[in-house]
Amino acid sequence: MLFNGFNLIKTIKFNTVRNLGNPVQMAKVYNSRNVDELIFIDMKASEENRSPSLEIIKNITKECFMPLTIGGGIHSIENIQKLLKIGADKISINSEALVHSEFVTQAAKKFGSQCVVVSIDAKRIGKDHYVFRNRGRENTKLKAVDWAKKVEKLGAGEIFLNSIDQDGVMKGYDLELIKKVSSAVSIPVIACGGAGKVQDIIDTVKIGGADAVSLASMFHYSGHTSNSIKERMQGSKIPVRIL
Repeated sequence: MLFNGFNLIKTIKFNTVRNLGNPVQMAKVYNSRNVDELIFIDMKASEENRSPSLEIIKNITKECFMPLTIGGGIHSIENIQKLLKIGADKISINSEALVHSEFVTQAAKKFGSQCVVVSIDAKRIGKDHYVFRNRGRENTKLKAVDWAKKVEKLGAGEIFLNSIDQDGVMKGYDLELIKKVSSAVSIPVIACGGAGKVQDIIDTVKIGGADAVSLASMFHYSGHTSNSIKERMQGSKIPVRIL
């Protein structure tokens, strides 16, 4: 779920294209449909130099009975403490990790690596994928694979890998990017950006090597549910949890 400070939003290549309404109501829907984990990213928090929206997140946790990862506006240990206290299971760090990489290590030492996810926004430039910040507007000049290796050494427990090129287009994940990153690290990689059909998800796991897949558009526009997708994945011999 992507949040802009007021509503849930849908993006294409990191540009807002549609408001989707109340995040609390959407969390309630996802919770009822056997989703394995909910990832809530406040895309405007760092840009607006503000902390995560604690009141909204608190209301989401009341409707969310699955693991919950919160990202956006996390720049201090105090931010993390407040989020965990109101019900978050994990936190996702992006811009702060790029500016102060030692923050990843500090967070992992205090709360455990299992709590710390580093979000990587990557875009293809020529033959390589580079890490971008500021909602995909600024090229850090870091190669995605190199940065993934570094954040693992810093103590991150997971990588949330976003393809800017594929975001919201529903034409498949960037399998080359996912394969390069997932084969370079030993921590779990969550692939995000591009799912348009169930085969895209299967390919991301079996070809790309992703440990998990993140979906938004397919749930909003295709009529698929978590269980309908998992049944197809199970048929392709991918172990999933179906209730």
